[in-house]
Amino acid sequence: MAAALTIIISFGILMALALVVFCVVKWWNVRVIGVTPVSLFTFIAILFTSGLDVGLIMFPLGEFPVYADTATAPEYGFTNPLAIEFGFWGFLIWGFYFLTSFYFCVIEPKVKFFEIPAVRILNNIVIIGTCAFTASLFLIYLPFYIPEIGDGETVVLTFYIIVFCVILAAAYSSTDIKFVRILSVGSTFLFAALILLMWISAGIGLGEMGSTVSLIGGYFGNLHKFILPINDYHEFYLFWWFAWSIMIGQFTSRFVGGLKTQHLLLALLVVPSIPLALWFSILYYYYANEISTAGLLNVAMIVVGITFVINSLDSLIRLYSDNLSITTERFGKLPYIAGNVAVLFGLTLLFQSQWLQIQWIGAVVVGIYLACVAFIFFTRRGEVMAIKASPEENTLDFHKIETVH
Repeated sequence: MAAALTIIISFGILMALALVVFCVVKWWNVRVIGVTPVSLFTFIAILFTSGLDVGLIMFPLGEFPVYADTATAPEYGFTNPLAIEFGFWGFLIWGFYFLTSFYFCVIEPKVKFFEIPAVRILNNIVIIGTCAFTASLFLIYLPFYIPEIGDGETVVLTFYIIVFCVILAAAYSSTDIKFVRILSVGSTFLFAALILLMWISAGIGLGEMGSTVSLIGGYFGNLHKFILPINDYHEFYLFWWFAWSIMIGQFTSRFVGGLKTQHLLLALLVVPSIPLALWFSILYYYYANEISTAGLLNVAMIVVGITFVINSLDSLIRLYSDNLSITTERFGKLPYIAGNVAVLFGLTLLFQSQWLQIQWIGAVVVGIYLACVAFIFFTRRGEVMAIKASPEENTLDFHKIETVH
């Protein structure tokens, strides 16, 4: 089973990267416009906060010691722990989000693959499952960051209540798209404030910060080694990114505001990687210098982590609810919220018990990628190769917005 999963994710990555190259070369100068285009800052804020979750806040301090222990895990010995952490979260893997955002803006309106009933159902099962996995990670890591509650290792009733309230808040936020936008931008500023707080609290000088950030060069110097799985843990990360890729592209594509294909790729590779590099560098400084994050810093990290979880979940709840026509207009706000909370909290408990695994969802997504490519090749190849621009209705709306501004 493990060997089969490795083959699946390796094939998926190579296929996705080949598709990225094809799309950029084929549609180099096409303006990519979503159905509700926004400014670049707002688009990146929505993408960044929807496409990342609590793992960004909670994982690194626990992972640095693992990456540093090359006696136990010699496969990490080719570079430093900071470069590995960045490689698991930054730069190249954001190409997955470029691919799916571009696809849903430019190609899907012609192809309508995701409107096929079986595909629509399967895609939304993936979205719901990944929502629950995000909440389960938050539940599992809460004891590490709030050791004052319980014994610091065991998930206790209070943590279940916290996660339930987070899912409830996300379900409520998803009832109106304006909440999603406001929360995305707000989360971005909160994350920036957390970076600044951690920097000031550690008293990191510019020289020290520059020296720490420079360690990320170990990633770019070994970029080729991050393409395929380094080990089972890296494989888990890659499946995780694949599980997110279609639904994040489907959601954020509606907000793309007229960037050319080449600029969209550059923006998605570079812009989110900058705050990631700063954040991981600051956390690595804490780890390397054995500086405690207890007290206010832990509280701040938890607050931002909760905001990220709500932000991720509300975007995805909104997406699968729209896809399945489970709307407040159709069912009413209270049944809508109650139904989403019940389903997501139940699945969260299944993930937390290890009954479900994100690798299975990621493998399904690789299958969806392959099915979509095959569908286009055999039934829509001519229409796709003839594409010269984003859908006309999006372009008209975009020009109206530009004229108003």
